Amino acid sequence: MPGMCMTIILIAEDAERARAALSIALAQSALGSAVQLYAHERAVALFARKPRVDDDDATLAAAGLPDRLAMLTMAADTGVTLIACQTGMAMTELAIDDLVPGVEPGGLVSVLAQPQPHQLLTI
Repeated sequence: MPGMCMTIILIAEDAERARAALSIALAQSALGSAVQLYAHERAVALFARKPRVDDDDATLAAAGLPDRLAMLTMAADTGVTLIACQTGMAMTELAIDDLVPGVEPGGLVSVLAQPQPHQLLTI
């Protein structure tokens, strides 16, 4: 639906959830919708620019799939708004400079207070 924004709330620091959230965000963005992906509390760690032990790069590369960092870059490049919970940044001791480029700090209230109609998904 034109003018609709999909808001995806990533609720856990889980690589599989992050991959699903990023896949949905990229697909919805490719369909022309506005998309925002909000990492709630400890899920902010999934926006870190450093590799993680659960990234599974070799398996993904063998299957011809992008890893977490590549998907985050693709999301930012295609206009997906990546928002890191400010409380989560404090909880994980991550500063905005520790996160991938394009991530902005925010809070749940500002995420939900968007003027256009929302399609809300929690993963």
